[in-house]
Amino acid sequence: MEPIHHLAIPVSDIEAALAWYGERFAFETVHADASWALLQFENVALALVLPGQHPPHFAVARADAETHGELTPHRDGTASIYVRDPWDNVIEFMKPAAGE
Repeated sequence: MEPIHHLAIPVSDIEAALAWYGERFAFETVHADASWALLQFENVALALVLPGQHPPHFAVARADAETHGELTPHRDGTASIYVRDPWDNVIEFMKPAAGE
């Protein structure tokens, strides 16, 4: 079995979403800026993303992520590609940062 790295859901306001989720759940904020936030729960991370910047998706970290296509590098050292399944759902295949 493979672990899911994170789920990503769209919100229209990152700061307001952080406040709403923070009032209702216990999590660690791994990253937050005006364009997205990553909330670490005990068993999985939740990404809050602005519509149009990232599609709603789930992500799996895999050392062989590039076998699914050309990877886009990210500022945190990871790289990934979004792939659509036959039902138009989006999966992000992430190559972990060096040393992870």
